[in-house]
Amino acid sequence: MADTLEVGYDEICGALAAKDMQPLWTQAARLMPPKPIPATLPWLWKWTTVLPLAEQAGRLITIERGGERRVLALANPGLGGLPYTSSSLWGAVQYLGPHEAAPAHRHTPSAIRFVMQGSGVWTTVDGVACDMKPGDLVLTPNWSWHDHTNAGDEPMAWFDGLDLPLVAGLESVFFETYPELMQRVEAKNSALLRFPYEEADRRLTDELAAGGGPSATLVYRRPDTGGHAVPTIGCQLQRLLPGARTAARRQAGSSIHVVFKGRGATVINGQRFDWERGDIFVVPSWAAVDFEAAEPSDLFAVNDRPVLEALGLYREEVLPEAQPVTGAFQPK
Repeated sequence: MADTLEVGYDEICGALAAKDMQPLWTQAARLMPPKPIPATLPWLWKWTTVLPLAEQAGRLITIERGGERRVLALANPGLGGLPYTSSSLWGAVQYLGPHEAAPAHRHTPSAIRFVMQGSGVWTTVDGVACDMKPGDLVLTPNWSWHDHTNAGDEPMAWFDGLDLPLVAGLESVFFETYPELMQRVEAKNSALLRFPYEEADRRLTDELAAGGGPSATLVYRRPDTGGHAVPTIGCQLQRLLPGARTAARRQAGSSIHVVFKGRGATVINGQRFDWERGDIFVVPSWAAVDFEAAEPSDLFAVNDRPVLEALGLYREEVLPEAQPVTGAFQPK
């Protein structure tokens, strides 16, 4: 009887495979785990490595139609060679040399630009020229025409954050070049497209003065509706003061953090990541994470929280005790 049952089981599995079907009972634990099992690995890219490579690319790679942009994607080693920083977020560093211009195009993935260093650059979004200064956040919403112009005598480097992996997973990526090389500028700046660092700095200073804690976080929101600045990408600026380690927290969804200034460390699932100005690191979904600054620090971050909130999937928890540190990240 047992042999008959075994033959019958093998037959049904074979019959399902032959008809492009699969039994749930063989993989239920993998498909429905009790908590997320992200493919994204916690990782860190050192600015002292990234910037020289961007400068080298600036000397070797010209910007023109077809190539469009001089961008170095931060590819997470857990994602099988894909040029994504997490399974839902693309992070990259874009480099624009003196008196260069990146031609106009548009695409369905939304993008944000957070300026790391440089001056004299503006991004034109649907005819609105948005100034770009260190610490500024500039948005290029999905399907908006955008180009970049450097009228200055020094290069600029900024962080690009896109929801490209999410849109690609939905098989909804569209791309189109502008009929001309560049757009005509029709207006200057916009409260819906540009968030200057000066304003963010003031608000964080006031919040820390009022609260007295070691950390304050500013979430960038639309001034007209109060919603997320980008419907699919959460943007925030976190200020950390030295002397205290923040509580460890888990959040559904991944995040990419850019150190705008300062020096400190972040512990992700027990692994310590030491960072300084310009470094970029990624936190996988549901990883325990905490922060500690060695000096006053500002960290910009993007996350996929708006999508999870809209779908009713977002959740978070604060760990009751500090997580132990089991090792340190050694950058390549």
